[in-house]
Amino acid sequence: MDRALAAARDTPAGDIPVGAVVFGPSGTPIAAATNRRQADNDPTAHAEVLALRAAAEKLGRWRLEDCELVVTLEPCVMCAGAAVAARIGSIVFGAWEPKTGACGSYVDAVRAPGALYVPEVRGGVAEYESQRLIHSFFSDLRR
Repeated sequence: MDRALAAARDTPAGDIPVGAVVFGPSGTPIAAATNRRQADNDPTAHAEVLALRAAAEKLGRWRLEDCELVVTLEPCVMCAGAAVAARIGSIVFGAWEPKTGACGSYVDAVRAPGALYVPEVRGGVAEYESQRLIHSFFSDLRR
């Protein structure tokens, strides 16, 4: 989670500070990314999607069943869907997101009935540190 938090701290100005890291089969980081929706004018440029794309490219395969996605904020429906589509082995996240979270908060897209693939999910890891980044970002917006 420390690496994901470090990535989140490098988020471009104007983007919500979320960091994601994909760890490979040996436990070493393969790819890291941060949100870039504003910076790239791309609605799909969430940290998780960018990290999954980079990991698949680096490994030369789209199936990431022996990898782990670590992200500072509970993935949204799009990101949870991308992780399931990549057959990610497990998802670990920091802060719960009750408004858009798709790993058990708002909806549970990763464990939907009839799902062909279900990754392991663990939330609330370094939750306080992850929440602090998000709260700081939004409190600065409201000033």
